[in-house]
Amino acid sequence: MTAPGHTHVQNSIAGLVDLALSSPTFTDLVDRAQGRPDTLAMVGPASARLFAAAALARTGPLLVVTATGREADDLTAELQAVFGEAVALFPSWETLPHERLSPGVETVGARMMLLRRLAHPEDEHLGPPLRVVVTTTRSLLQPMVVDLGEIEPVTLTVGADSDFDVTIARLVELAYTRVDMVAKRGEFAVRGGILDIFPPTAEHPVRVEFWGDEVSEMRMFSVADQRSITEIEIDHLVAVPCREILLSDAVRDAPGNSSMPARRPTTPWPAGSATCWPSSPRASRSTGWRRCCRSCNPTR
Repeated sequence: MTAPGHTHVQNSIAGLVDLALSSPTFTDLVDRAQGRPDTLAMVGPASARLFAAAALARTGPLLVVTATGREADDLTAELQAVFGEAVALFPSWETLPHERLSPGVETVGARMMLLRRLAHPEDEHLGPPLRVVVTTTRSLLQPMVVDLGEIEPVTLTVGADSDFDVTIARLVELAYTRVDMVAKRGEFAVRGGILDIFPPTAEHPVRVEFWGDEVSEMRMFSVADQRSITEIEIDHLVAVPCREILLSDAVRDAPGNSSMPARRPTTPWPAGSATCWPSSPRASRSTGWRRCCRSCNPTR
């Protein structure tokens, strides 16, 4: 769930950056960058990264790669103070390759939202077009499934029609967990014509009331007491997938996955096994199975 933000922020940090970029050093950098050279070498202290990135972002979309996640977090916060929501972080999985764990829902949600924004910059519900993407070397080198940005999220708007049953089925397809009471990101609950959903990119869960197939009302609520948060107004919601690898028929039929057993074995999969497929109804939420899915490890 996002709302359109400001492409430029007026605050003390933004003013400081604008003043610094008026110096001859940075104006020359901008002039050289506009020529689109194959390489543009720069030497300077680490504290100058904010100013250099802000200068280069003026010439066009910019990808900034850092060595560590801490550096990426800090630089993203600094650039967001200058460009607002036109800056986003592309985080890396917090799990290691072939580890029997799946990445967190919040991490996957942030990645899927960024890829969706890159693929559809014209969608105003996703926020302003991105000007700067900050990521780490690990995230940049990590293999990904193609066309993740084309996976259609669940989008709900007050006053618009959305088939209630189709919406519920789509949330399941996007690896959301159906529960009795929403308590964490990636969960949803249904009570009559009321849908509670906690998207992985949202600050708070959202309660959506349907009148038939029309979204009649939408409001955030607190996880602790399930009461509405009236101070925050909301009229639309974007629920991106909670997993990068969705257990669809296409994934099931992919080469190397077709021989997967119909039932989960009673003994653990041997180390290095190429076929570890969760065949239970909750397969899309099983922990760690993505580590050995063939579509997670492309050969090209």
